[in-house]
Amino acid sequence: MAKHLRKIIQIDEEKCDGCGLCASACVEGAIAMIEGKARLVSETYCDGLGVCIGECPQGAITIVEREAEAFDDAAVAVHLHRAAAPATQAVPTSPTPSHLRNWPVQIHLVPVRAPYLNGARLTIAADCTPFAYPDFHARFLEARVVMIGCPKLDDAAAYREKLSAIFRDNEIHEVEVVIMEVPCCGGLARLVTGAIADSGREIPLRLTRIGVRGDLEELTPVASPEPRA
Repeated sequence: MAKHLRKIIQIDEEKCDGCGLCASACVEGAIAMIEGKARLVSETYCDGLGVCIGECPQGAITIVEREAEAFDDAAVAVHLHRAAAPATQAVPTSPTPSHLRNWPVQIHLVPVRAPYLNGARLTIAADCTPFAYPDFHARFLEARVVMIGCPKLDDAAAYREKLSAIFRDNEIHEVEVVIMEVPCCGGLARLVTGAIADSGREIPLRLTRIGVRGDLEELTPVASPEPRA
């Protein structure tokens, strides 16, 4: 397809933190989240009006003038139809409603200043816990923001630093840590309490442990370690 000089968006992947707000705002479906970053799917889907710019909290999107394929309304219509097609198929739905309010959920990918964090009640869960507790959504996600991670397999030091920044830069109303009864899960409670100490904030903390057969136990949160210098 021939190209001509026109206005089109440009995404700075270094600034993009993967919050996905721009992709949600683009009614033409020109932006998609790929490997945790916002990407322009096709030049023909972008009308160059820049509605997405106002939704980017990191200032990662700008309008530039360059050689690009022309905006194509027909191509957009086909693209949106294909994207919506799976939702129109008759597939069984769960009788239990989802309470998930945010995406992404992995601690490493959650933006520090995501809009949904301010004023949030957080559930920070070991990533295996939903498999052991069938009513995880209703018990731990209703009206809450969730983040998950594995204290054994992931970088605990990086998690502590990330969570400390989240606690420091947002008004977090409460944190509930959800772990399994297995020994390695205790590390998640320790790094969360450490992150709260590092942030200098006073945040109510609850700790719940799930047994491998789905039983719940409310625990006393571990004592907060000294904040890091």
